Amino acid sequence: MAFTQDDLDSIREAIATGEKSVRFADGKSVTYRSLNELMKAEQLIAKTLQADTGTRPRRAFRMNVNKGVL
Repeated sequence: MAFTQDDLDSIREAIATGEKSVRFADGKSVTYRSLNELMKAEQLIAKTLQADTGTRPRRAFRMNVNKGVL
């Protein structure tokens, strides 16, 4: 199944509202067993779309700087 941005938006909306059922762009409906399973599906769709477009996920990093220590 090829995922679309609409599919990702549907999954994210379901996560935000606490719903476990999602209707995808192709008309198919899926009912997930848990929020954890729904979140895993969201990650899979997001990674698939990123791979299809050739973009890399943004990475956050933290840099701690100690003042006056030399």
